[in-house]
Amino acid sequence: MQARYRWTALQVTAGINLIILLLGFWQPVCLLGLFVTAPLLGLGIYDLLQRKHSLPHNFPILGRFRYLIEAFGPALHQYVVESNRDGAPFNRDLRSLIYQRSKNIEGKKAFGTELNVYASDHLWLNHSMAPKSKSEELRVTIGGPQCSQPYSASIYNISAMSFGSLSANAILALNRGAKKGNFFHTTGEGGISRYHRSPGGDLNWQIGSGYFGCRDSNGNFDPVAFADQAKDDQVKMIEIKISQGAKPGHGGILPGGKVTAEIAEARSVPIGTDCVSPPFHSAFSTPIELLEFIGRLRELSGGKPVGFKICIGHPWEFLGVCKAMLKTKIYPDFIVVDGAEGGTGAAPLEFTDRIGFPLKEGLLVVHNALIGIGVRDKIRIGVSGKIVTGIGIAGVVALGADFVNTARGFMFSLGCIQAQMCHTNHCPVGVATQDENLQKALDVTDKSERVYHFHQNTILALKEVIQAAGFNHPSQIKPCHLYQRQGPTTVKNYSEIYHFLQPGELLAGTDNPRFKKFWEMANANSFSPETE
Repeated sequence: MQARYRWTALQVTAGINLIILLLGFWQPVCLLGLFVTAPLLGLGIYDLLQRKHSLPHNFPILGRFRYLIEAFGPALHQYVVESNRDGAPFNRDLRSLIYQRSKNIEGKKAFGTELNVYASDHLWLNHSMAPKSKSEELRVTIGGPQCSQPYSASIYNISAMSFGSLSANAILALNRGAKKGNFFHTTGEGGISRYHRSPGGDLNWQIGSGYFGCRDSNGNFDPVAFADQAKDDQVKMIEIKISQGAKPGHGGILPGGKVTAEIAEARSVPIGTDCVSPPFHSAFSTPIELLEFIGRLRELSGGKPVGFKICIGHPWEFLGVCKAMLKTKIYPDFIVVDGAEGGTGAAPLEFTDRIGFPLKEGLLVVHNALIGIGVRDKIRIGVSGKIVTGIGIAGVVALGADFVNTARGFMFSLGCIQAQMCHTNHCPVGVATQDENLQKALDVTDKSERVYHFHQNTILALKEVIQAAGFNHPSQIKPCHLYQRQGPTTVKNYSEIYHFLQPGELLAGTDNPRFKKFWEMANANSFSPETE
């Protein structure tokens, strides 16, 4: 804005009001004009007198347009300016694909790819001259040798989203869809609510550092409360949340003003009391204690699969857990690796953008470490982080994953429009809000069908992908089957790009400089390294 326009809007508005008054403000047309211009004149005078905002003070009325454009800018950019491939965190192509599969509409695309297949990071899966016409059921058994109640899980499931972060109707629709599609629904660290229970879908009960649903009055882990809920037949697995990709190493708080009776019931806290999730657990403080806690939860649950979710940070810390496995002979039944590209309702920008291992690298640390100590066959690996397509699932399976979870994919199936207002309680489609009027728009019957169809059609797409590659099951896809450009004239497969340890290599003594260094630093008795 140039200085010569400082008073223009105020002068024009004042002039219009003066003209109306001179013409006769009692006439109907003049009264209508005053109805529009008088408030603008009042706003301009207020802008001139106020000192809180510099822009409207210097440019009365006109400066207000900046805030209007700022408010509507993201929506205009998303729906008008962006191309099909530009949007973030999920571009329009991906959002449209999820919507189509959720509505059971054929998700096809005409006229060829919009990708630059010669770009330096272009990735593809090779196909076979003898593709398969059918595949095995895409399920995986979770539960190692120390588990007496193993669970047959879908290869694709709902990742953690708490009631309180999501609306009651959203939780109902997710669980009802999971029930119909025979896949599991991870509760989120906010506990098992009545809305998780009533549809009866399989639950992966996530327990965070706040121990919601299994805590005593001081916020510490309560084994009696845990056992009471864990033995419920609807609970199929228990997942200890150590960290999530979008904000690893960061705690959280749900202010007491948002803790309703229903949220208090699910979290085992008094109504109106702040729900605090500390950055770290109080039930364990060392790798060995973590393994002992896993063994205790498995026993208290009656032998159900128990694992943990983690975004990889310092590699020696995870390798310390591996050393603790060897020392205690206690093994988690599964480990879910969350990538730094994972989502959340709210987190500081520094955490979402710059902290934690991205999914591929984190998965490779975990997969290689378990192979390197010779226990990979005892432990299933799950992953989460922006995986919403069949080819996306195939890609992470090639790097070592056994199953995949997604949160935002299923949020889109509920009708999420990526408004990025999850933290405001003003979600316009009723998914991430506790506003009763907003969540009424989310029809549970309709959206649960969309949840079901999104899962079924994504699984179907995965089947078609692996059949085209000549396989019966995603587990047959290996790193050598995926290729990625490394420049305009160089193409390598994943087995050439990434290093993979041999079975028992860490125990025998690896020559890999990174793993050798971190293995030497790893400490089963502390998360701190033994050497620097």
